[in-house]
Amino acid sequence: MNDGLLFIISAPSGAGKTSLIKALINRDASLSLSISCTTRQQREGEIDGVHYHFLDQTAFAQAVTADAFLEHAEVFGNHYGTREADVRTCLFAGRDLILEIDWQGAQQVRVRFPAAISIFIVPPSIAELERRLNGRGTDNAAIIAGRMAQAYSELTHYVEYDYVVINDEFDAALNALTAIVNAERLRLARQQFHLNNLFTHLNSVIEE
Repeated sequence: MNDGLLFIISAPSGAGKTSLIKALINRDASLSLSISCTTRQQREGEIDGVHYHFLDQTAFAQAVTADAFLEHAEVFGNHYGTREADVRTCLFAGRDLILEIDWQGAQQVRVRFPAAISIFIVPPSIAELERRLNGRGTDNAAIIAGRMAQAYSELTHYVEYDYVVINDEFDAALNALTAIVNAERLRLARQQFHLNNLFTHLNSVIEE
């Protein structure tokens, strides 16, 4: 039986990545989202082990030293990481998994999982990205300016990804993500197991 597929989805803050991933998983029950570890403060309504695994700085540093993370990075002063054991357990069980990580994490994952499928989500324009960040109403002007500066840097890494999806209209972007997932599942290498069983059965019928 095939192991699950590993999808990497990255985007600058405000591009709509989290909303698209949530909608994609709601549409496709065969997909799961990897739960990252983080040192950032737990926000109201967040549940440890559901939204993130919340770790203090010491526990996170110990995990790094133990090489427990498939990838880890510092983003806006907080540390984030994906435990390799969690990813391998899911994939070995045959489930397709999404990693919602930035370009730094994506580079690290490709080293250990070169077959991972990577998707970069971009906004239709820089002006629209800034409008979306302001529309959140959760960050002050200084934070938004920092996120915009970071976005310029992040956007230059789109060339490292297998696919690029422009999130101009939400449903269209969601359909594009769905098409990518379905196409990857239909690759010959993924279908070979089922085809071998099919032809084995056909051969047995012919021989009878």
